[in-house]
Amino acid sequence: MRRNIEEGNSVTVLTLPGDPGIPDIESLDCEVVTGTICDVGLVEELCRGRDVIFHCAAVVTDWGPKRLFTEVNIEGMEKVCRAAVKAEVKRFVEISTNDVFGLVEGVVIDEGFPYKTWGEPYPDTKIAATEIAWRYFRDYKLPVTMVYPCWVYGPGDKTFLPLTADAIVKGEMLFWRKDVLVWPTYIDNLIDLLMLISKSDDAIGEGFLVHDGESTTFQAFCTMIAESLGLKGPRLHIPYGAVYATALVMEVIWSLLRLKTRPLLTTYTVKNLGSRLQFSIGKADRKLRWKPPVSFTDGFDETMRWLKTLDRKKLKLK
Repeated sequence: MRRNIEEGNSVTVLTLPGDPGIPDIESLDCEVVTGTICDVGLVEELCRGRDVIFHCAAVVTDWGPKRLFTEVNIEGMEKVCRAAVKAEVKRFVEISTNDVFGLVEGVVIDEGFPYKTWGEPYPDTKIAATEIAWRYFRDYKLPVTMVYPCWVYGPGDKTFLPLTADAIVKGEMLFWRKDVLVWPTYIDNLIDLLMLISKSDDAIGEGFLVHDGESTTFQAFCTMIAESLGLKGPRLHIPYGAVYATALVMEVIWSLLRLKTRPLLTTYTVKNLGSRLQFSIGKADRKLRWKPPVSFTDGFDETMRWLKTLDRKKLKLK
């Protein structure tokens, strides 16, 4: 959004009613519309006359009603694609996820790998949504480009790094498998690639994995966060099977009692933070001559500077 505005593009942002980020968005030189991608009329109106659509909307969480994942991630994608075809947009950029490639270890995953389900609502509905976009590319010539981000972080992050830091400062962080790999994706790197593919004809009909160009272990990542906050890195390890069983029991209890909060552990989180996956971003270099402009070290340092400006009482930051 900011990058589009900086480049002189006319920008319209669709956001959910009551989103806490609306005041910040309204302070920028753009049009803000509140609503949902499930509203067919609104989506068609917003697509009309647009050159580029960045489709970022999704239910991105490890816990929630399955119907909500279906309505937004799958049915919402169908509605947006249909509206984009009707409006004859020039580029449709879809933000998918590296999760669509499943939990395949021992190989370096690239964009040619088949999608593989997890048995979890978020990745499985994102697979379905991604397949819808490709169907519209094949059958209706919608100029689709797909991006598969890995672990996105950076200033403004509301999930990955802040929640990890919060667990660390509260002494609640634990590990259930050694040498679990994470592939951080600094937000500026993701945006840089998104802007490039929105202009490049070579990107149409292609998908691109994106990360900072290097991986780290999850334990090392947590240690970096802890040391930046003046704390000792977490070290507690519990067997994978025991943690997975606990998460499964918690999910059953939460579902039976219809609790509105999320369980302390979910099976998706256990799987996600218990995998040694490898991802290549070589295609972006070969096809588009793109490399991450910001290193993981610089991105991490900038993110931690931002994190320390947040509510210090909540995070107990020093």
